[in-house]
Amino acid sequence: QVHLVESGGGLVQAGGSLRLSCTASGSIFSINTMGWYRQAPGKQRELVATITRGGRTNLVDSMKGRFTISRDNAKNTVYLQMNSLEPEDTAVYYCHVTTYGNNYWGQGTQVTVSS
Repeated sequence: QVHLVESGGGLVQAGGSLRLSCTASGSIFSINTMGWYRQAPGKQRELVATITRGGRTNLVDSMKGRFTISRDNAKNTVYLQMNSLEPEDTAVYYCHVTTYGNNYWGQGTQVTVSS
C-alpha cells in the first residue's frame, strides 16, 4: 500500500504561482511513476504531468512553459510548480503514483485562480 499526502493548493490571482507537493509513504520502494492529474468542475479528470523514477517527464502540451514537474526520490515527494496561472487552471489537483501492478491516488488539493 502507498499513502499519498498532498499540499500547496489554495487561492491565487491570475498570473500568480503555486507549488504543489505530494509525499508518499508505505510501500515506497515499489513506486515507479509519480504524477499529477486535475479535475475541474463538470469535467473529466485529466493528466497534467508525470515523472518516472529516473526523471523522465511528460507534460501536457497546453501546460508546457507554465508548469514544471520534479521529484525528490530521497524524500519520496513529487512537486508541481505552476506559474502564470489562469482561471482555467482552477481544479482539484490529484497526486497519482504507479507501482508494479497497482496505482494510488491522493485525496486532492484545491487550486482556485481568480481573474
